[in-house]
Amino acid sequence: MPHGSRRGILLGAAGIGAGLALGGGGRAAAAPPGLPPVLITEQAGKRLLVMDPRVQVWDPAVDPDVVRWAFSPLGDARYRDVEPDISWVYPSEAKVRRHRGRTFVLTTASFGFVGVVEWPSGRRYWAGALGPGDDLINPHTAEILPDGNVAVACSTGARVRLYAAALGPHSTRYTEAELKGAHGLHWDSAREVLWAMGDDELVVYRVAGSRVRPSLVRQFGVALPVATPGKSAGGHDLFPVAGVPGRMWVTTTASVFQYDIASRSFVQDFAGASEIVRKSVKCVGDDPRSGRVVTTVPEAGLGETWWTTTVSLHRPSGSFKYVNGGIYKARWWLPR
Repeated sequence: MPHGSRRGILLGAAGIGAGLALGGGGRAAAAPPGLPPVLITEQAGKRLLVMDPRVQVWDPAVDPDVVRWAFSPLGDARYRDVEPDISWVYPSEAKVRRHRGRTFVLTTASFGFVGVVEWPSGRRYWAGALGPGDDLINPHTAEILPDGNVAVACSTGARVRLYAAALGPHSTRYTEAELKGAHGLHWDSAREVLWAMGDDELVVYRVAGSRVRPSLVRQFGVALPVATPGKSAGGHDLFPVAGVPGRMWVTTTASVFQYDIASRSFVQDFAGASEIVRKSVKCVGDDPRSGRVVTTVPEAGLGETWWTTTVSLHRPSGSFKYVNGGIYKARWWLPR
């Protein structure tokens, strides 16, 4: 996960141009038709980007049209109060959600930025700065609830916060629950609970209180599978399995699982497991129509140890490449 300091930013900037060099231009061999666009956190350029899935080599400098949509709060007056110059460092999450007939991108950055951004306008639904300028809280993902409030997983801060975002775009009111290494969040609309994943367990919270004064009530937790007894599992990504209701993708430091809610078990019986299951997977998600799965895994030689220029495809195997990039996570553009 991206943990950084101001010194780390300066050192990392020297490696921004050290990405994969590819010939042949941006429009290399086309990917299979019908795939959804790909939403990425491109940390080298400090942007969220929605990329064209028909193109396998993304080089915006050569072919700007491969970028279908971009977002950065830098220089945007609508986000000035959350200090993006110091809080929008290492964007660590981007996922698309539907709420009350509108489409939003939920995003976080390791040095404090959290935002729910209307697509395609970039308009601010809600945003906050959690300890801006360093990674002592480190928001790692967010989720919007049906009442319009926003949950945030804070990894270094070891907590899950629930903001009363329904009060307005600048609301700072929140409640919180402790969760060591909080990394993943998912609102389960069928069960009306919030799932949260930390270093060692997957936890279910019931949302109590009122819309303006919410609270989080822990219902139960399930220990994550560990590769080595006595060691932390290192829970990382938590995301619904689009093609199988009642299951969630779970990544840990060492592996990838699906969690079956009904049986409360972690399984690896999914199609493509032989290539999807590996260590250091930062994100995973499936397209229910094609069955294609996207993952990201860090690659060596880039500006930061957690960056990659490759979005891996599975079922069948393939990839997208971002020239001179520093990708952290990639998601199919599947508003839900």
